[in-house]
Amino acid sequence: MHHRRPIHRGCRAALAALALLAATPLPSAHAQEVPIDVILSTTGNAAFLGQMRSRTLAAMQTMINDQSLNGERGIGGKPVRFLVHDDQTSPQVTVQITSSLVAARPPVVIGASISGTCAAELPMIKAAGPVAYCLSPGIHPPEGSYMFSAGVSTHDLARVVFRYALARGWTRIATITSSDTTGQEMDEGLDAALKLPEFAAAQMVARARFNIGEVSMTAQIERIRDAHPQMLIVWSTGTAVAGVFKAMIQADLDVPVVTSNGNMSADVMRQFAGFLPKDLLVPAPAFLPHDGLFKLDPRVERKQQDYYAAMRAAGLPIDLNTAGIWDPTLLVVEGLRTLGTDTTPAKMRAWLATLHDFPGITGLYDFPKTPQRGVAEEASTMSRWDAAGDRWVPVAGPRGVLLN
Repeated sequence: MHHRRPIHRGCRAALAALALLAATPLPSAHAQEVPIDVILSTTGNAAFLGQMRSRTLAAMQTMINDQSLNGERGIGGKPVRFLVHDDQTSPQVTVQITSSLVAARPPVVIGASISGTCAAELPMIKAAGPVAYCLSPGIHPPEGSYMFSAGVSTHDLARVVFRYALARGWTRIATITSSDTTGQEMDEGLDAALKLPEFAAAQMVARARFNIGEVSMTAQIERIRDAHPQMLIVWSTGTAVAGVFKAMIQADLDVPVVTSNGNMSADVMRQFAGFLPKDLLVPAPAFLPHDGLFKLDPRVERKQQDYYAAMRAAGLPIDLNTAGIWDPTLLVVEGLRTLGTDTTPAKMRAWLATLHDFPGITGLYDFPKTPQRGVAEEASTMSRWDAAGDRWVPVAGPRGVLLN
């Protein structure tokens, strides 16, 4: 796997040359490789996501090229090479990188990484491509556009959270969400879910927001504490949630916490160990080892075993940091195998849009049923951080239904 330097403003000629370089086989050993561009945030606020996804891609590149995956090595007999562009967790840099890729016209790009960077990418590719497989579930690409979104929608996750909470008898719910795209998406999902008869018993007793980089969330948490919630939804990613967790300790607020699955990282949990809530929950796709607690389609279970084996071999954790890029990569590789490496963005989009019954580690993908995404709430469970076991464990079955 090859990492590319970020592309900056003011270098138009060099930018165009670099774009052509990324899309054109080189007259060397690389000439026989199939390059696939990937936009990740390997530096900046979301570096904890991008760095682990980069390592996962390296493991997948080895698996795709050196082992038989779905009866084929590489793509068309040629090895795959992932070209990673670091957008520094900056929408502005994402725009610069995407501009170069739009000019180069590869059929498909994996990434960007998070809601904010995907939102910056979308206007540039939604009408003509290349196909961009955003790695955030918090983006909602228009049906028929060239952007696809990984994982279960934030709006679907909101229903999973409410279903699980009510099954546990938690009816008094509070939220604190970031004011960026990530937090706004969950706020919209919660509002939509509260209108459904299924969740009529849920009471939103307090709602608060905070800005990324805010020094203290003490005032917001104290207001939430005084509302006596039974559960708190803390929706943001990375270091932002650390401030919320610390404020909970200061305010003596001890309730179960549900946080964004963007925080479903073993590394992040270890870093936050000194101030994690006692009961920390995440709604997540059903990829975790579930030891017979529930059953999925046998083809999905087999794909999951491949994923577990690859992660063990690479010394990587089984969490959403690694799982979140797995299925999008499998889908992109399968598309290029089916259509050929000289395919067009339009053909790649049409192939994905009509694909159904494709097994991944998240579930069975059906894009006609769930446009631009392929999976819905049936592919999501609730999980809990097990600090003693240093792992995430499922506490509910698909759709957040309590386990028997």
